[in-house]
Amino acid sequence: QVQLVQSGGGLVEAGGSLRLSCAASGSIFSIGSMAWYRQAPGKRRELIATIGVGGNSLYGDPMKSRNTISRDNAKNTVYLQMNRLKPEDTAVYYCNAEIWVAGTYERLERWGQGTQVTVSS
Repeated sequence: QVQLVQSGGGLVEAGGSLRLSCAASGSIFSIGSMAWYRQAPGKRRELIATIGVGGNSLYGDPMKSRNTISRDNAKNTVYLQMNRLKPEDTAVYYCNAEIWVAGTYERLERWGQGTQVTVSS
């Protein structure tokens, strides 16, 4: 069984920072791209950033220039450092990864369980 487990998030005041983590576990052969998304109430899920195996990253419009995605391949973990948070950043944040299963080499897409980030004004 392959899964993504998120940690971090919570309540922060406007202007503050948070760091989200997402660790993959299970029978993993390799992990391809990893990404962070968010979904606010009543809105569609939107891409924040994605990062490849080599560390190349792309950022979506939300929170551009205020966040940094990184990964530790040895730990099968992706991070999202969020700075200068605003009330409109309030949402549930999800990690996503493409994972190849050890033994079968089946390609899976997995989502984390989601974590609430609330920014107070």
